Amino acid sequence: MIILCAACDQAPTGRGAGEIGTSAQSSKQESVRFKVEKVAGGLQVPWSIVWTPDGRMIFTERPGRVRVIENGTLRPQPLFVVPDVEESGESGLMAVAVHPQFSTNRFIYLAYTYSSGGSSVRVVRYREAPEGFADRKVIIEDIPAARFHAGCRIGFGPDEKLYVTTGDAGSRELAQRMDSLAGKTLRLNDDGSVPQDNPFVGQQNARSEIWSLGHRNAQGMDWQPGSNLMFQTEHGPSGFDGPEGGDEVNVVERGKNYGWPTVHHKQMRAGMEPPLLEYTPACAPASGAFYNGSAFPQFKGNFFLGCLRGERLIRVVLDGRRVVSQEDLIKDYGRIREVAEGPDGNLYFSTSNRDGRGKPASDDDRILRLAPAGS
Repeated sequence: MIILCAACDQAPTGRGAGEIGTSAQSSKQESVRFKVEKVAGGLQVPWSIVWTPDGRMIFTERPGRVRVIENGTLRPQPLFVVPDVEESGESGLMAVAVHPQFSTNRFIYLAYTYSSGGSSVRVVRYREAPEGFADRKVIIEDIPAARFHAGCRIGFGPDEKLYVTTGDAGSRELAQRMDSLAGKTLRLNDDGSVPQDNPFVGQQNARSEIWSLGHRNAQGMDWQPGSNLMFQTEHGPSGFDGPEGGDEVNVVERGKNYGWPTVHHKQMRAGMEPPLLEYTPACAPASGAFYNGSAFPQFKGNFFLGCLRGERLIRVVLDGRRVVSQEDLIKDYGRIREVAEGPDGNLYFSTSNRDGRGKPASDDDRILRLAPAGS
């Protein structure tokens, strides 16, 4: 068993293929001891993780499988396989979300790429029934996609509206075009209709679904406890469409423009929002989640982002929207994609070492968790 500690001078070295349970700690101002435990292995790009009210973990694998872990055990067979998913490059089955009233309506939402004469993203709602996923309803579709920059994170906000992040589909100019859904945050009612208080409802040549614009490829999204501010993580230029680096954490608000491709990195322009945090060299932040549990009191209110290229889990300490400090919490498991807080108060994360860009360990990809290690 490996124990890690928030506040050690260094974490264990090496890829950690068999080093599950390592002990470590966090920043120099505190001591938070935790262990890393394997929850499941032998997976293929586990992209998004949610929990149902009865404690089941539901997660997606990019080739199109919806999987479930119940009572600590991975069910061998998928809960559902998306029949029309198109997997190519970074695209495929991506995000999953459960309805705020899942206990009564059993609604599960999936976001994935499909072929429509070109590559597009659609969000589909299903009802989980004893016989499987039923009552398929398309919430939104024809969102521009591509082999790269397809987004796509979905989640219900504190207002119980469904938010969707979209990528620029490799066509950077679309992020500033109000008649395109690419490079945006979208806001919808749970049935796919448009809330009438969206910022661009009634504006000529503007899609009414748009909540914010000027995004390159946001893949992480969560709401800050207390303030209800939406935080997003976003991939910056990859070298071919701008200078290397420029990955971002943004506070995303109604009707605002986050600049891509007009501004990027630390550039500023009137009417465009600068990032809260910027990362150069690139770390490729693929997720973002606030911790609000009780297992780690010292982490309460902290924001965590999983990094692909950066191969680390970053912890950001905040005071509202002000960054107090940040640190690399985990660095030994290769490409980290999802991060999410579980109902047990532990912090879960997934690897993405079988996505064609990593160096898989024998049991990759994995879902792992940080759990208290004791004194």
